[in-house]
Amino acid sequence: MSILRKRLGMITPSSNSVLEPVTSAMLHGVDGVTAHFSRFRVTEIALDAAALSQFDASVMLPAADLLADAKVDAIAWNGTSGSWLGIARDRSLCEAITKRTSVPATTSTLACIEAARALDARRVALVSPYTDDVQRRIGKVWAGEGIVPHAERHLGLRDNFSFGEVAPATIADMIRAVAAEGADGVVILCTNLDGAGLAASLERELDIAVLDSVAVTLWRTLSLAGGDVAALASWGRIFQTSAVRRQRCGRGAEPGQIEPGVRGR
Repeated sequence: MSILRKRLGMITPSSNSVLEPVTSAMLHGVDGVTAHFSRFRVTEIALDAAALSQFDASVMLPAADLLADAKVDAIAWNGTSGSWLGIARDRSLCEAITKRTSVPATTSTLACIEAARALDARRVALVSPYTDDVQRRIGKVWAGEGIVPHAERHLGLRDNFSFGEVAPATIADMIRAVAAEGADGVVILCTNLDGAGLAASLERELDIAVLDSVAVTLWRTLSLAGGDVAALASWGRIFQTSAVRRQRCGRGAEPGQIEPGVRGR
């Protein structure tokens, strides 16, 4: 007799050392949910051609194919590249993943945008490890989705591995700084920043929503798989919120979304 469970597939940047242990820690003690990871090479975040080419769909889709072999119930690109490459890239990737695998798909950027809307954050701040030019590009991309950053902090780093070495205390200081500028929601925009464990305590301290990219990706992916996000309520406000796509500006469900549990294998 097989065990009924939800399997979550995560496409992971090769140099990321945070999202796998954090996701696993969050799911510890949550019965019937497992996370599974498939990597492709990413070593730096920049706007030059070589760095941008790391995120070509031709190298990302094979990772999704491997996750589908494990019969996962949902797949996430657990990275924020859509925030500087453009949201259309992420939507196209989700469509391609679902077309190839018949599995619903999301990305960290799409999840973070949806989470900010779900919590009705009006003054969203972005905290990241990225360089000046990448952070400026992100601000423009998010503004194109109707979320103009109210404030921001970034660390000026390029090497992706180095992001995972940033101390949680540094991340907390950046969050407190943007909260002091009037933000009512903060997105920790990088799945290689160790910020998920800060969210709940800083939400209580600052009375704002704190949306960590790793945590929010798990929130959205678990919802797509038909799982119970409330089982993770101790990790922050977002897990007390249903991941139901709201109609805004004529947009419907996330591209690539199919009803959880429906497959075309």
